[in-house]
Amino acid sequence: MGSSPIGRALSVILWQSVKMDKKILADLYLKKRYSAVYIAEFLSCSPSKINYWLSKHSISKRSISEGVYAKRNPNGDPFTLSKIVSRDKAFLHGLGLGLYWGEGTKRSLSSVRLGNTDPHLIKKFIEFLERIYAIDSRKLRFGLQLFNDSSIENSLEFWCKELGASPEQFQKPTISVVRGPGSYRNKSQHGVLTVYFNNTKLRDIIVGSIEKLKDA
Repeated sequence: MGSSPIGRALSVILWQSVKMDKKILADLYLKKRYSAVYIAEFLSCSPSKINYWLSKHSISKRSISEGVYAKRNPNGDPFTLSKIVSRDKAFLHGLGLGLYWGEGTKRSLSSVRLGNTDPHLIKKFIEFLERIYAIDSRKLRFGLQLFNDSSIENSLEFWCKELGASPEQFQKPTISVVRGPGSYRNKSQHGVLTVYFNNTKLRDIIVGSIEKLKDA
């Protein structure tokens, strides 16, 4: 059939006539959330053929941001929405939202972030993430902001002990220069600790819950 217009047209007809099973595509693309490129490699065909049959079977394509999210989370969401069936969980849910509302970093669109000098507050927020959203605390990351006259080693040891975290979960500390005497040492002798959970969807869920509280 060669490269003539007629030959190319016949090739397209033959290519499209090899029907791809809708159940297989739905399982790979929707349930397993593989990309069209990955499915094409898996089935030994071209991405354009996968896209053709996704459209033919009325399987909606993911947006670019959804595709990036799926690629970063190949095993699905790294959290689970827990049913709030007890007063204890309801209280913790409300407390966690309140903490994020007051102390969270809403500017970040890709992660849940909260910073404070109080280890008890940080631990309660981590409990909120663990019990309400079933996150794996080993996936938490921490940032530490210290003054230049603070001990990095002592501060890291303090926070690791308080949070039951490993040093590998900590980013390189940010050091701020002290400019004159102040009362900061009484409040932040071990620095400001920021806890991170990098997940866009969970961030949007928490912020969305706070927005509902504003409208209540």
